[in-house]
Amino acid sequence: MYRALFSLFLKRLDPERAHHLAFAVIRSIPRLGIAGAVSRFTRAEPDEEVRALGLTFSSPFGVAAGFDKNAEAIMGLGSLGFSHVEVGTLTARSQPGNPKPRMFRFVEDRAVVNRMGFNNGGAAGAAERIRAVRSLPGRPVIGVNIGKSRVVEVDDAIDDYLESTRVLAPLADYLVVNVSSPNTPGLRGLQEIDRLAPLLSAVKAAAGGTPLLVKIAPDLADDEVVRIAVLVQETALDGVIATNTTISRDGLTTPSNVIEAAGAGGLSGKPLAERSIAVLRILRRELPADSCVISVGGIETAEDVRERLEAGATLVQGYTGFVYAGPLWARAVNRGLARLRVQRGPVVPTRGTAGA
Repeated sequence: MYRALFSLFLKRLDPERAHHLAFAVIRSIPRLGIAGAVSRFTRAEPDEEVRALGLTFSSPFGVAAGFDKNAEAIMGLGSLGFSHVEVGTLTARSQPGNPKPRMFRFVEDRAVVNRMGFNNGGAAGAAERIRAVRSLPGRPVIGVNIGKSRVVEVDDAIDDYLESTRVLAPLADYLVVNVSSPNTPGLRGLQEIDRLAPLLSAVKAAAGGTPLLVKIAPDLADDEVVRIAVLVQETALDGVIATNTTISRDGLTTPSNVIEAAGAGGLSGKPLAERSIAVLRILRRELPADSCVISVGGIETAEDVRERLEAGATLVQGYTGFVYAGPLWARAVNRGLARLRVQRGPVVPTRGTAGA
């Protein structure tokens, strides 16, 4: 049914407008008093529960940062079957993001390009909304993804991240330092070790006991991924999220004129899968077994999630799959994971090897 709706109507809408329409429906689920009923229909089987970061996740599958930028639909997304909701990216200062249009579909590739630019209402406003749902029964695990405010120079980034950290870390179940979006000028330069090391050390100290992860780009070279894995251990971070969107347009089947018309921005969806899983395997090889690695990029089916878990992911997140699979996406993944467990048995992770 959703496939027909997408083909006949949604794909003709501006992608950002379609997102806002879907988001309004999801946000309304708790307000209509139907969250419990929806959750009983979508939730994962108890055997899919995951313990990580000192937390209990009802399944390995959650929604990545970017969908709920302002922490407005945490309970609605949880009721749809996501075990965790990573809100943001949030910045210390409210900002409108880049000019529109800034989101584009590549339907042939089941992909999306965005150059949103961290549009959000700021850390302080989101903190109040997170506080309001923290004590609610049945809530998902809440991750909070923070980034650099656009008006802040890269040389002043640490203080900017610390401002967000002090406001949000006490309310987050886990915190993520985003240094890998391609849509904020200079941000990806923070992945360079000489800049990243003091940033992560400072945020780690300010976050207190809140688990801390760093989100990295798929466009890093393999040796850069290895160096970040070493840094994660040196700074006692709790893990890595791999990966963010890519600036690459290699291997797409979408016509070149459509790609050129979309312009700059981060590509997400199916074309990212190969590189995302390659980075996961490097990290799993380099990091201790108890380090949390959250795999993102090209996830659409339960088979995709299972593949990442077998490659060593602790948890798995998706976003673009929402566009193409619809509101029952998490339910389909949860049901599929249960079926695969019956067919293949429990997941047995393997230690990654470069190029494997």
